[in-house]
Amino acid sequence: MAKFNLFTEESNRSPLSRLWRKFKANHPALVGLWLFIALTLLAVLAPLLAPYGIDQQHADALLLPPSWHDEGNVNFILGTDDLGRDVLSRLMRGATYTFGLSIVAALLTTLLGVVLGTLAGCSQGFKSSLLNHLLDITLAIPSLLLAIIIIAILGPGLFNTVWAIIFALLPQYIHSIRNLVVEELNKDYISAFRLDGANRWQLIVRGVLPNIYEHIVVIFTLALSTAILDIAALGFLKLGAQPPTTEWGAMLAENLGLIYLAPWTVGLPGALLFLSVLATNLVGDGLRDALQARKAD
Repeated sequence: MAKFNLFTEESNRSPLSRLWRKFKANHPALVGLWLFIALTLLAVLAPLLAPYGIDQQHADALLLPPSWHDEGNVNFILGTDDLGRDVLSRLMRGATYTFGLSIVAALLTTLLGVVLGTLAGCSQGFKSSLLNHLLDITLAIPSLLLAIIIIAILGPGLFNTVWAIIFALLPQYIHSIRNLVVEELNKDYISAFRLDGANRWQLIVRGVLPNIYEHIVVIFTLALSTAILDIAALGFLKLGAQPPTTEWGAMLAENLGLIYLAPWTVGLPGALLFLSVLATNLVGDGLRDALQARKAD
């Protein structure tokens, strides 16, 4: 005879387990996750997997089309550019700069944004009002324009580009984290925790942060997609990565004159940029939908 069970299996799952169960039910988001993992591995392992050096030239193989073309060569799967350099090797190494550095920039922004946003959420009175007005002024400036202004101050270069993107994304991150912290601090369980004798540090570490970490992950994916586009845009404008760095945006600018003669040298970096942003946005949308579905249960 079956026994009555008060607690279902679903209700006994951990929050992270329930989030994953909701997330994997979204097939486009799951595809985006696998693509995101593949791009991350490529960014890390590209120096080991690339068949040729990024500046290795082949004088007898100039502007070869991809291997599936009638005039292609199987030794150069995605063809070569006007200097005889292997496009596949350059694209693989470019993943390290465009996608890999975007992850680094988004992680550093997350770290700084969580700390500063939490402090902003805990502040009150004049300090809180002043910070809100400063954030509102900064948020009125598009992140790319703000990054260009910072690059104009720091000077062009890939390293300066990363810092420019961090500073450009930080105000929006602080604003989002501050709103989450303020919302949590006004809930009843925080009031009960405060009446129980908890200090401010305990309220944040043991009360607020464990309840907003999922939202932080969603904000991270949004910041990552913006960082990918900004790094590529700055490289395309020749304010970011400088030749011979194989950043995807810089590759687009370098090969723009070959768009009619060798369209694969422009189309392939653009396609990778599209796929990387698409994968990041699919993961972010899947996480947001999973969070909303879990709260609705």
